[in-house]
Amino acid sequence: MTGDFSLPPATAEPRLHVARRVLGLLKSVPGLAARYTEHQDVRTLDDLAALPPMAKDDLNTALDHLDPRAEHGATWLFQSGGSTGAPKVGHAPTGFYMAGVHAHWQPLDRTDVFVNAWGAGRMWGAHFLAAALADLSGCQVIALGSVTRAEYDDWLGFFAARGVTAIGGTPSVLQTWFAHARAAGLKLPALRKVLWLGEAWQPQLERDMAEVAPQARRWGMFGSTETWVVGTNTPDCPADTFHTLPEQLVHVGPDDLLDFTTLDPEMLNPVLRYRTGDAGRLVACPCGRPGRAMRVLGRRDSVVQVRGLGLHVDEIVDRVEGEPGVSRAQVVITERDGRAATVEILLLTAPDARDGAPDAAPDAERLRRELLSATFTLSTGFQHDPESFQVRRADELISNDRTGKTSRLVVREEA
Repeated sequence: MTGDFSLPPATAEPRLHVARRVLGLLKSVPGLAARYTEHQDVRTLDDLAALPPMAKDDLNTALDHLDPRAEHGATWLFQSGGSTGAPKVGHAPTGFYMAGVHAHWQPLDRTDVFVNAWGAGRMWGAHFLAAALADLSGCQVIALGSVTRAEYDDWLGFFAARGVTAIGGTPSVLQTWFAHARAAGLKLPALRKVLWLGEAWQPQLERDMAEVAPQARRWGMFGSTETWVVGTNTPDCPADTFHTLPEQLVHVGPDDLLDFTTLDPEMLNPVLRYRTGDAGRLVACPCGRPGRAMRVLGRRDSVVQVRGLGLHVDEIVDRVEGEPGVSRAQVVITERDGRAATVEILLLTAPDARDGAPDAAPDAERLRRELLSATFTLSTGFQHDPESFQVRRADELISNDRTGKTSRLVVREEA
């Protein structure tokens, strides 16, 4: 069983005092204590593997009760999952644990001019996390954040004039930058480094980079607002393979589901066998670095990445199917070059609505407006093109022709 962990027992078990402390905290949470009644201690990796895995709702329950605070400086609150209603909150101290990341991964140095293109504000942590890394690196920083389509040309000209050497963002955001530059015939000859975090790497982005900035190479991070950065990779690693940090213990469970346990005594989120919904395997990385790396295979839950943010499909569908006149609903994501171009919600109307009963038919436009304003992922991801999110009534939902099954989520690739 210990072979399912990213670290061997000799390395991990001396640091399990952190897991023991977290277990004690979770036992103090009324809504979770019963889960851990039979688990008195965590001394070995086998003890850890015997604990029940945590889901997002479990972590949110724990955080609501524990309300952790940083020992020094500010405690930052960030959006931590939950795509509808009020944001669920994750906690982090100033610095966002990036000193530990920088000790093992230095994509930036003092000679770099770095554009931080992760969106800032709205309780999203990536911009601030990247800023902390840049601070440790001692480079020049252009804290750009999000821009509108009309601003791309001017900013790209500014990047070229300033000799920008590095840029960071989610692959969706980066793809927009590079695709615009390529279409406009603009070049960034000094750009050498592209940092990314938040969703899977996109092959089209690599092709656009080759045209716009031939010297640029990708440097990736993997993590979540609950776990913070779990692992990193370099240009010598496959895009889906990450070297895990020594303070992050990764376990591969049934169906290749990954769970994460913090070994960092400063971690505020009580992460103990926490499942993000990602699947993966522990592999030897082709880069040649010793030890096992984590290869990420994709999602295994109802959370799907839309423009770098997690959209909780089950929450959306449950909300829509609670509307009068709606019998079933389906989320349809149309991807173009690996990026979510549109999100559409199909409504299968109830029989009385189809028969024309007064006030029975769902108001698709009203529902669209409400979802767009109340859903963090949709309001943020489509803030510049809200027309790319639609809700409409349909005579039938999209089914699998082979099995006859109708999924809550359909992802289509558009040529």
